[in-house]
Amino acid sequence: MATATFQIWRGDALSGKFESYSTETSEGMVVLDAVHQVQAEQANDLAVRWNCKAGKCGSCSAEINGIPKLMCMTRLSDLPLNKPVLLQPMKAFPLIRDLVTDVSWNFTVKKNIKKFKPRPPDEKDGTWRMFQEDIDRVQEFRKCIECFLCQDVCHVLREHQLHDAFIGPRFLVYAAALEMHPLDIEDRLEGLKKDGGIGYCNITKCCTTVCPENITITDNAIIPLKERVADRFYDPVKKFFRIFRSKKPRSP
Repeated sequence: MATATFQIWRGDALSGKFESYSTETSEGMVVLDAVHQVQAEQANDLAVRWNCKAGKCGSCSAEINGIPKLMCMTRLSDLPLNKPVLLQPMKAFPLIRDLVTDVSWNFTVKKNIKKFKPRPPDEKDGTWRMFQEDIDRVQEFRKCIECFLCQDVCHVLREHQLHDAFIGPRFLVYAAALEMHPLDIEDRLEGLKKDGGIGYCNITKCCTTVCPENITITDNAIIPLKERVADRFYDPVKKFFRIFRSKKPRSP
């Protein structure tokens, strides 16, 4: 048994401060265990969101020593316990209380992305045919647990608060899963350029770094989408042909 000290943010959207709590730790404990122990023994009104405690629901996202992480997947043995562990809520979203933030904006964004639209099935037998490699390409994106750690670490949302102009890496991954699906025929590129604000991403890969599911967000999702948008709207040759095709013949 050892004692660890935690500096936990306490307060709401109007005011708050870090409170210090010391608690006994044991082998195998994760940060969420320690928070529950503090909650049970010292701060019964401490607000914390959690559900599965298995790294699959994404509920217990917070910032641990300044880094967005899942509290249930961060072992105390991996932290320097010779100094206080700093726990605070995600910075990119409005604070409700203590470690709990309002992430509802994310679900509004998701509703506004065009949904899956499959191409018609084969006329001969009414089935769809796909290459396995095309199916495999999008499976990685399906692993997302919507913990929103990638949204929290993204400087466009975290530092600049451009929620009205940028959908964030989580929903670029969601869009990539649809755009790269071998059956999908919906066109989302104009939406990604305008409402999605994909141009704001400068591919720092910070979102990839914090992803607990190890999704290669930047290289496999965002960059291919940026390339598609660039080809559509900024390629000078394609732009010329679009202008040429859009010209209507003059009436006699």
